Amino acid sequence: MSEKLEVKTAYAYRLLHPMHTVLVSCVGKAGKPNVTTLAWTMPTSNEPPLVAISVSPKRHSHTLIEESQEFVINIPTLELLQSVYACGSFSGRSFDKFKKANLTPMLAKKVKAPIIRECIAHLECTVENQIASGDHTVFVGKVAAAYANPGVFTESYNLQNARMLYHAGGNNFVVLDPKTYKP
Repeated sequence: MSEKLEVKTAYAYRLLHPMHTVLVSCVGKAGKPNVTTLAWTMPTSNEPPLVAISVSPKRHSHTLIEESQEFVINIPTLELLQSVYACGSFSGRSFDKFKKANLTPMLAKKVKAPIIRECIAHLECTVENQIASGDHTVFVGKVAAAYANPGVFTESYNLQNARMLYHAGGNNFVVLDPKTYKP
């Protein structure tokens, strides 16, 4: 067995990559919607249905989520790579990221935060809890509504029709091979 190489602790989290990349939309008290790119998101409970996102307090979206106590996790595909990159590169304090990224905000079913029309699936969430975690805040959201485009999801994703993005670290993104492997 070969010797393992040390990984700098500053990059240790990247050993967990690739991670599903999402666009989180939100809106604050002023009513101006915003969207940010995140790869730090996960389910935390089936019953009740809870999901968590990790957001830096430096982010404009952090402020908006704290104000409104809600957010939407939108699932982009490879076709939205440039938009995903733009939403993670510019601040919503200075730019209308929907316009900058060529995305269309639409009314959600249960929350005030918009969904993104170009995304294939949406999880509308209300904040159940928030936890300081080092230099980030973990927002735990209760799923109020979840829906997807026809043909991309039933009980799991149809990877032929849904080429979702995964963050591989830095400015690198990957997609899953649609071939399914079973033990």
